[in-house]
Amino acid sequence: MFARLSQLTRHFSRPVPNYSNISAAAASRSLFGPGIMSTSAAEDRSKRMIHTAGCIIIGDEVLGGKTVDTNSAHFAKYCFLLGMNLKRIEVIGDDEAEIAEAAKRMSENYDFVVTSGGIGPTHDDITYESIAKAFKLPLKLHDDALKRMRALSKPHPSQKNFSWDAPSPALDAKLRMVKLPIDESRDESNQVLFVDDSLWVPISVVNGNVHILPGIPRLFTQLLDGLKPLLIPRLENPEGKGVYRILFSTPMAESEVAGYLTKLAAEVEPKGVKVGSYPRWGRKRNSVTLVGKDKDYMESLVPQIEKGVDGLRVEREEDADESEDDANIG
Repeated sequence: MFARLSQLTRHFSRPVPNYSNISAAAASRSLFGPGIMSTSAAEDRSKRMIHTAGCIIIGDEVLGGKTVDTNSAHFAKYCFLLGMNLKRIEVIGDDEAEIAEAAKRMSENYDFVVTSGGIGPTHDDITYESIAKAFKLPLKLHDDALKRMRALSKPHPSQKNFSWDAPSPALDAKLRMVKLPIDESRDESNQVLFVDDSLWVPISVVNGNVHILPGIPRLFTQLLDGLKPLLIPRLENPEGKGVYRILFSTPMAESEVAGYLTKLAAEVEPKGVKVGSYPRWGRKRNSVTLVGKDKDYMESLVPQIEKGVDGLRVEREEDADESEDDANIG
């Protein structure tokens, strides 16, 4: 098998390294040493070119099966379309030590990191405070975020007597969502981003490359879309493109084409191209993919691969389906 995927709402409207491909984040570790963080290092992370990405999904409700995570899948597609190499997705619970460890490690290893979840008003929403502790930063009430919250959010119908000006447990809970990790030695505008005028929700950026987002899918996707214009100038291709996928449909069993695909994968790997094989249970045809950045080279391989897998190039997996009948594809 090839290239397998290795794996609140109302409040928000060890191999030898290939140094030619090493991420800028990993390179910084050799400059500053493990565990050493500085203002200049954080500033550098916030401006350098983006090659690699990581994603941290946070929430006991995900690990417990109550909530189905869709944000990581959306982020994977987002990275693919922008030409970022998504290296890791982790799902962790609402645990301070685990959140802190994951945030520090991914910040060191990857150029662009997002977190999803744990920034609501209740006791178990601890992402801000956990990441603040990870990087030894204070939590600071952010005035602009509070102003936007007051202007753009409405109290729940059950909060008929709520007042922004009178102390109350409800107010304290709301203020939790605008107490953000702030490095007071750095420009605050680079640490708190407002990327969508219709939302009061900020993107808190810690250590220059850890972007803290809400777990609500609509808000997660909307904020990532708003962030895109800030990312594009830091990508290899200024238009945010550069990764291509070519899809083939084959009537052959995976075991029948495995030998050919193994040889093909070894042949194209030096060109940065990956070969994938995917079974389609209950269908007569399986899928093979090429993924890479050298479009001309990949296109040149199409006739060879069509012959090698006795198949054809398609735009969608189902394009070559002839029947819905079950098939033996083992």
